[in-house]
Amino acid sequence: MSGVKLNNALIKHVDELKAKGIAKGAEKVITKVIPAKGDKGPRFIVEGYGDREFIKMNSNSYLGLSLRKDVMAAEEHGTATYGAGPGAVRFISGTYRPHIELEERLAKFHGRESGMIFSSAYVTSMGVIVPLTTTETVIVSDELNHNCIINAMKLARPSAKLIYKHNDMADLEAKLNESVGKGKRCIVITDGVFSMRGDFCPFDQFVAICKKFDDKFEEGVTTVADDSHGVGAYGITGRGTEEVTGAKVDILIGTLGKAYGINGGYVVADKAVTDFLRQTAPMYIYSNPITVGETTAVLKVLDILESPEGIKILKHLSEMTARFEKGLVDNGYETIPGPHPVTPLMVRDTQKTSQIVQWLTDKGVLATGLNYPVVPKGDEEIRFQINGDHTPADIDYVINVLKEYKNK
Repeated sequence: MSGVKLNNALIKHVDELKAKGIAKGAEKVITKVIPAKGDKGPRFIVEGYGDREFIKMNSNSYLGLSLRKDVMAAEEHGTATYGAGPGAVRFISGTYRPHIELEERLAKFHGRESGMIFSSAYVTSMGVIVPLTTTETVIVSDELNHNCIINAMKLARPSAKLIYKHNDMADLEAKLNESVGKGKRCIVITDGVFSMRGDFCPFDQFVAICKKFDDKFEEGVTTVADDSHGVGAYGITGRGTEEVTGAKVDILIGTLGKAYGINGGYVVADKAVTDFLRQTAPMYIYSNPITVGETTAVLKVLDILESPEGIKILKHLSEMTARFEKGLVDNGYETIPGPHPVTPLMVRDTQKTSQIVQWLTDKGVLATGLNYPVVPKGDEEIRFQINGDHTPADIDYVINVLKEYKNK
């Protein structure tokens, strides 16, 4: 058998994506990291751009801790103590004491009975939603939920799937009312912070509406939120959208690869939920966990986050976000205002989005343009992400680059 026919079909598909202008661009390869110095945050050398130094304005590492010496030392200590990799899945011999410590620590951080770590947040969403969905389960979901939730729903095959308008609580209630009688169990899913826009679900209203329908389903209504862009970076103490809105969902999904700056995903919930998932989630059962080195690095990040220094970092992050948003508005750009460090520059035009991204690249700024189908047509944007290791000088430099584009 030859793979020629398949290869030709795959090449044709990629060529079609390129022709439509929706193919992913070439990956930028970072070859060197230059530590922060003076009034400048860290800089990065990118393959193919000579010795040009770049500011990262498209990193999810919101706290800016991944380059800290104490965090790297914690990872090195975990690796030196337990080895470079776990060598097995959790149920065989891949569970190490730091894994248990991290799960307990995350549960306590979010005020839950139990925690459970996965190899990534994407896998966590898949590993939570699919096992919880039976043939008599209705899923209700926000229309702008992350791709991991969309694909989890496809894989889960619920008895019914209803999509409500983005953050429209009246439409959520209408969809819940419509779902009554279509299943024994209802799962309502939302992002916490929405990754493309930086806005967030009003958990207080969301939870209150869902509770109104709990008695209408034999197995109740369960609220699930993926707050991967919120945990660690949002709220006075970094506890995410739950802290900001003053309300808790039943099952909270988070990531260790964004604000924490390491790798992996997790879920916190009642112990009955995590006990069930350990027995039923194939993404957990059949996959190795994150390394012990990664685990000990996250534990160190939590030490920092839960200290007075962590509060100071979060305050600085909030100030830099506000400084950047003000700079955009003062220079005539449209944004979606809010305290979260995801700060979109709404361009609303595919060609212009690409032009501005290229201008930024030429000036040493890494930023990500988002076009259809990643975002709806008319919502084309450049997603900037503020980090805790950005300085006022960094923010002012990027704003000045955008000002120059506006005036050229």
